[in-house]
Amino acid sequence: MATRCIRGAITVEVDDREAVLAGTEQMLREIIKQNDIKIEDISSIIFTATNDIKSVYPAVAARAIGIVDAALMCVQELYIDGSLRKCIRVMISIESDKPQSEMNHVYLEGARVLRPDLVKKKSKLAVAIDGPAGSGKSTVAKLLAEKYSLIYVDTGAMYRAVGLYCLENSIDADIPDEVSRVLDDINISLENSSGMQRIYLDGKDVTEAIRTQKAAEYASKVAAIPSVRAALVKLQRSLAEKQSVIMDGRDIGSNVLTDAQVKVYLDADVEERAQRRCHELAEKGIAADKAKIEEEIEQRDKNDKNRECNPLTAAPDAVIIDTTAMSIDEVSDAIGSLIEKEINR
Repeated sequence: MATRCIRGAITVEVDDREAVLAGTEQMLREIIKQNDIKIEDISSIIFTATNDIKSVYPAVAARAIGIVDAALMCVQELYIDGSLRKCIRVMISIESDKPQSEMNHVYLEGARVLRPDLVKKKSKLAVAIDGPAGSGKSTVAKLLAEKYSLIYVDTGAMYRAVGLYCLENSIDADIPDEVSRVLDDINISLENSSGMQRIYLDGKDVTEAIRTQKAAEYASKVAAIPSVRAALVKLQRSLAEKQSVIMDGRDIGSNVLTDAQVKVYLDADVEERAQRRCHELAEKGIAADKAKIEEEIEQRDKNDKNRECNPLTAAPDAVIIDTTAMSIDEVSDAIGSLIEKEINR
């Protein structure tokens, strides 16, 4: 192994402890992810910050995410007229077998202008929408995909497809090892037809089949298995590398697409989400027990928020929108304004 260096930079909106630490953590996690770094391989990190950042040492964020053995240093940059403001930079030294030329340097937020030649996916837009079941994610994502010519990626459908496979093949979704053993046998693909996403499981169109409540129950179980999440996250990221996407799920902004330009977390109270589900089933001619659906949603929320592997949570830089009293058009307009702001930057 040899010592390699990785550079990174990010800007923050305001100089306060929470914003500086959140931005620094976001940058560090993205560098670690893009370079597949093990924390124990980090030997040292030098942080620099512009002189308008005074609230906290950026190095505090490194300790918070478990970088406790590496040597850390914080330095204030010289003030240069016209330079980027509220900017944090890092130089990370690691031990690696990879050549220096394969190191991925990471520039986020306003710092992207410093090295546009090194910024990945600079010509592609990524929109991440997270939230619990029934908060309106999929409905609004489809509308926005059509309006802004984005590829819609329904990550929940992927987990439902894995759940459906387990259901149809008598795989116990409560036993992670059993699910992990069949992952290589599961082939999931997405196709867009007339603006609508179709999902295929082993070559069979299961777009409707995965929408049963039983498939949803199995999806919640398999989504808590690290090997399942790793396999599907890899697929989701590969889709975003090839095209501009709008992706909805439980951990898109916080884990799957941490460098998405637009991040939103939708929420709504349980009663409203159950009512929406009842309406959806009624339109399909299916009778629904609202009390039972509320109970199922509460259990799904509990499972999603308390799983050990990438639980349902709002990314630190996500815009949180409570959709309880909002129409779908109002939610679409709110997110649309964020997308247009990014497009026009």
